[in-house]
Amino acid sequence: MDTKTIQTTGDRLESAPLEQISGKGVFEKEIDEAIVNGEVDFAVHSMKDVPADQPKELVIAAVPKRASPNDVLISRIVSKFADLPQGATVGTSSPRRTAEILSVRPDLKVQPIRGNIDTRLRKLDSGNYDAVILAEAGITRLGLESRLVERLPIEDFTPAPGQGFLAVVSRSDREDVLRILQSANDPVSQAESVAERAFMNEVGGGCKIPLGTYAQANGQTIKLLGSVISPEGSKRINVREQGDSKFPETVGRAAAQRILRMGAGEILKSWKS
Repeated sequence: MDTKTIQTTGDRLESAPLEQISGKGVFEKEIDEAIVNGEVDFAVHSMKDVPADQPKELVIAAVPKRASPNDVLISRIVSKFADLPQGATVGTSSPRRTAEILSVRPDLKVQPIRGNIDTRLRKLDSGNYDAVILAEAGITRLGLESRLVERLPIEDFTPAPGQGFLAVVSRSDREDVLRILQSANDPVSQAESVAERAFMNEVGGGCKIPLGTYAQANGQTIKLLGSVISPEGSKRINVREQGDSKFPETVGRAAAQRILRMGAGEILKSWKS
């Protein structure tokens, strides 16, 4: 099997704050165009980078078994988030993580940090930050588990929709490729990812209007936790929903509609203003 390396807009704008990068699909648009044009047969994305409005020619052909959905703390001075001293500097360029940090610890100083994982760890080690918060899935896929000091609780740090999932994307008309890719699909993970993306799409979220959601399928039941939080972390609304795992999109949409009725729309306006 041949592989092709494609640099995306998100890669080229590595130094810019994430919320300032304009346009959808900045981390996979060029790759998806290569699939549509027949330059590559399929691609593997981080699910949380895949926008809701994919090109009509494409389909998520497989969702492999999910890695950890958690955010994790990496620090050079403490082994627990709660032990960070007042005023400590925490690096993240995720608006969701920024709001969640301030919700739990408003005394901390959150500073933007960009670059790949190795770059962020070098910035931490050089003393620019006291700690950084990253997705555990990315750390473990690079074999850097020894750097983790604490797995952060889902209830406080509810992950981005799709965090921990991979999305294998191909052309919808390539039945030969789709048959092969189905062998990589995990039905449980697929159902969980569908529920989370349905919640995201119904609420209206993304890098600039962050929200958290986490779905767990077990047998015939799927449960979903959804969260919307204000930029400074002072307001947070959580919702829990469960339903038939055969209809994960219905569960995700129901959770979204309920959290909007609970007042999440007003919080979302604060992100847009």
